[in-house]
Amino acid sequence: MGNDFIENLSNRYSPQFGKIAVDMGFITAEQLTEAIAEQAEDSLYNRPHRYIGYILSEKGWITNEQVDIVIDIFLKAPVLEYQPFLNSLLKLA
Repeated sequence: MGNDFIENLSNRYSPQFGKIAVDMGFITAEQLTEAIAEQAEDSLYNRPHRYIGYILSEKGWITNEQVDIVIDIFLKAPVLEYQPFLNSLLKLA
């Protein structure tokens, strides 16, 4: 049950994390798309859940410092600011 909670939480906030990382110029939109696809593939094949930041870092596309910066901004940003981005992702699914 704990892993389901973490996965649901990550699925809810990963797009926002990625949007901030792209907006900050830390990663490209293409890198974010690839990381989200990899995260979805993990879920599809019942692999352990990985956070988007972890996947991006694992690929060498973002540093740990940059992940910390994104998380700091994310925790301070109003959720509604990223709603249009989330809506556009839902339309792609």
